[in-house]
Amino acid sequence: MAELSPAQQAMVDLFQSHVAAEIAGDLDTTMATMSANPHLNNVPTLVGGIGHDGVRAFYRDHLIGKFFPPDATMTNVSRTVGDNSVADELVASFTHTIAMDWLLPGVPATGKPVEIAIVVIVGFRDGKISHEHIYWDQAAVLVQVGLLDPTGLPVTGAEGARKVLDPKLPPRRM
Repeated sequence: MAELSPAQQAMVDLFQSHVAAEIAGDLDTTMATMSANPHLNNVPTLVGGIGHDGVRAFYRDHLIGKFFPPDATMTNVSRTVGDNSVADELVASFTHTIAMDWLLPGVPATGKPVEIAIVVIVGFRDGKISHEHIYWDQAAVLVQVGLLDPTGLPVTGAEGARKVLDPKLPPRRM
């Protein structure tokens, strides 16, 4: 792996501080890592925020303390670092024991296990996080929590995340 430049390492360090603050429930530290006019877009659900006040309100009301249930595990799969961005690919596993508005807006806890591959694209401007675009397979989540019957549909459940972790698993038969 190529060595990161000091500027790239600073982006990685800032993003790691940002995520640690989110997980710790520290709204002020989370926001201190962000630019004056950030945006956050959870692409499959179109929830997030625009501008400092919008992102802060989203974090306060829907993410901080409600990010993942206590049994969640995050497995890093890959990281790509550019000049102004960091892209992380990871797999999250958890039991859906809390309401998670960022992932399943308006859906109460189902108690079902969930495994999903997630990609987070983080942009940087002037030494701060300018945006986060977060992607995952919402159909796979809906299948796992029992809200979508996969019969006859070209969707998967946890198998998609498992294949990201183990590329040697067989592909779907066509």
